[in-house]
Amino acid sequence: MSTRPESLFPLFSELTTLDGVGPKTAQILDQGGIARPRDLLFTLPHSGIDRRRRASVRDALPGEVVTVEVEVGRHIAPTARGRPYRVEVHDAQTTFQLVFFHGRDEYLTRQLPFGQLRVVSGKVEIFDNIAQIVHPDHMVPPDEAAQIPLYEPVYPLSAGVTQRVMARAAASALDCAPDLAEWIDPSLIAREGWPGWRAAVAEAHSPTSAADLSADAPARKRLAYDELLAHQLTLALARADRVGQRGIVSRGTGALQGRVLTSLPYRPTGAQLRAIGEIATDMARPIRMNRLLQGDVGSGKTLVALMALLVAVEAGGQGVMMAPTEILARQHLEGLQPLAETAGVVLELLTGRDKGGERAAKLAALGRGDIHILVGTHAVFQKDVEFHDLRLAVVDEQHRFGVRQRLELGAKGVAADVLVMTATPIPRSLALAQYGDMEVSVLDEKPPGRKPISTALVSTARIDEVVTKLRRAIAEGRQAYWVCPLVEESEAVDLTSAEQRYKTLRAALGDDTVGLVHGQMPPAEKDRAMALFIAGQTSVLVATTVIEVGVNVPNASIMVVERAESFGLAQLHQLRGRVGRGSAASTCLLLYQPPLSGSGRRRLEILRETEDGFRIAEEDLAMRGAGDLIGHAQSGLPRFRIADLERQSALLATAQSDARKLLHDDPKLEGDRGRAARHLLWLMEQDKAIRLISVG
Repeated sequence: MSTRPESLFPLFSELTTLDGVGPKTAQILDQGGIARPRDLLFTLPHSGIDRRRRASVRDALPGEVVTVEVEVGRHIAPTARGRPYRVEVHDAQTTFQLVFFHGRDEYLTRQLPFGQLRVVSGKVEIFDNIAQIVHPDHMVPPDEAAQIPLYEPVYPLSAGVTQRVMARAAASALDCAPDLAEWIDPSLIAREGWPGWRAAVAEAHSPTSAADLSADAPARKRLAYDELLAHQLTLALARADRVGQRGIVSRGTGALQGRVLTSLPYRPTGAQLRAIGEIATDMARPIRMNRLLQGDVGSGKTLVALMALLVAVEAGGQGVMMAPTEILARQHLEGLQPLAETAGVVLELLTGRDKGGERAAKLAALGRGDIHILVGTHAVFQKDVEFHDLRLAVVDEQHRFGVRQRLELGAKGVAADVLVMTATPIPRSLALAQYGDMEVSVLDEKPPGRKPISTALVSTARIDEVVTKLRRAIAEGRQAYWVCPLVEESEAVDLTSAEQRYKTLRAALGDDTVGLVHGQMPPAEKDRAMALFIAGQTSVLVATTVIEVGVNVPNASIMVVERAESFGLAQLHQLRGRVGRGSAASTCLLLYQPPLSGSGRRRLEILRETEDGFRIAEEDLAMRGAGDLIGHAQSGLPRFRIADLERQSALLATAQSDARKLLHDDPKLEGDRGRAARHLLWLMEQDKAIRLISVG
């Protein structure tokens, strides 16, 4: 079934098929992310207004919405331009006014005839000690009062669309929603007391109290689960598809790995040895490996990656290691080169800067198999880059690469194994959402000899003291990073702040001691500034966050982060991880601008309390939310309309095991529940998953 089921056609038709939605409204909704009736169904009200009838406005608090029956009294037309039109009304206990700006008297005398009864509903304000409702939301005769909802849902709005239009369009979308067969495991539905799909949508759009708006309300929880289940089914299908793909068996002999391990001045941690073993086992299987290596800052991922690449070389093939930036690619090269030489392995770098004859020579050597391990940026994706026998692709800092690039890379080699590394510890719920199709290895121990980093919070008012301490540290031969704040996410403004700080520090510490790197510099200049700092020729490196990931200068033992409150927790943890790599005791100074907000203070205090990246990541997720944690567009994280990854991680775990079990029992989704699940995938626009089934 690779075409959309007919029963879902109405939900995927034009918005203009809905009541009250003309071309102009459709265009506004589309800009707000609502393109089809289906999107409206999944755009749920975020709050509600209690419009149950009261006897009087007398005890109402200012700003409260009141619905009350009144007798219409005298009309007071404005005596001067710009004055409102007022209508006096009497409820059971008091007299108050209905107020209309630009009110037309013929319309108002028709709507509110003197002496008649009306039911009015709106927000009560107090003006000159008189209660008033400005522009009531509802004014109807008592026999039509039933049309005022007792509890009115409030939708998120795009400018130019009213609540009334949204409610009417949502009701119209609901009218064309079909009854669909159940895709959730019956025992789960019974245990949770969830309604069927269509009933759940109807309930979610017509709450009767605030409790119905909570994420734990049965209807909403069920709809959140549907989203998570569709997403996990897609990942499980991708995983099954991969397991179905033949891989190459790459069995290491241990010879090259042995040479490297004996040359190391330390013994790898238990976590490193465990990860190396898991990867080698995967590579020896005839199924394509797709593994995530998660390690905190400084947990030794590079060594694990090299061992994996050596397995590929020992088995007679090649490996590639890819980094998101040229600085990182060069650094991997420098870190791996001496170890590769020990093993007698040829390692080369390929970046966008390689041109002409030099590039041609490298490509020829790669095609002949003379280069065993290639390190590079995404330049290794280019069409003319061909390997002799690619066995393993290692992708560093996966959150900078999308899933699509992961697949492109795999396509370079005939069924090459893929190892993805990230230094950003990911809470389990996000790992499930983002990497649910992968196996995971975790490095949760620090290598021996890594010293703890002392972290202090310092107010920006004391910046002069910081500079004085820095001068003393430089005199002792130490090096420091000075990271400038993220200003309103605008690179131009970030730049000014970095350049100003660079000038003031040069004035205070001497011109030759301070370097500068930022995202807008030409790559050659950036590399030169980095090289001078790495070589110890400059003592202080002023930077925007380009140094957040992977930069390794063992002699740098001081990290100053200016306006630390403007950074996320995980980012601060990454920045701090740039120091503490050598033998000197290291310090991280978080400079903040008082007064700190409650959450700002909490963030900085968590960093002072712990260096455990996984604990920091969990706290960050709880405080900021999933999208912010990984960065929106490139995160590879699905956009959920209803499900909330932070608060519903248990629901996500259930969805994962349920999806895997369903596919285990019914791999082609051909049984009753399997066919219903196909409807769910269509409904949730998981076309990729549908293609995988139809191909299978």
